[in-house]
Amino acid sequence: MTDEMGSFRVDVEIENPLRPGERRVLCSVLIDTGAELSWVPAELLESLGVDRVKQLRFRLADGSVRERWTGEVRLYLAGTRTFDDVVFAQPGDMILLGSRSLEGLNLTIDPVHKRLVDAGPAPAALAAA
Repeated sequence: MTDEMGSFRVDVEIENPLRPGERRVLCSVLIDTGAELSWVPAELLESLGVDRVKQLRFRLADGSVRERWTGEVRLYLAGTRTFDDVVFAQPGDMILLGSRSLEGLNLTIDPVHKRLVDAGPAPAALAAA
């Protein structure tokens, strides 16, 4: 994880849940808590055989709207893993680790040290007595 203008990047392993054991490392992925989904190069997802499941529209930081396919993967990072939907990023798109992936991994940002850390116990509803 490196410091770059107040942001930082991580390496993430990606796996097709339908082909366990075959992983690819995606290096230097930008952490972006403003993005809901993670954006992964379509070429990498295709190399793993990840199916395009649903087309969604996304509003980018510049206000433009883009339509992209999403698919289901397993992400590995910082000693933990999660299943999540990710975007099939096209050439020119940013490669991002979004907030939903961070929540699924139960990781949060340590802004002082520019790193991801365990978020602690997940909130849960308590049954009324």
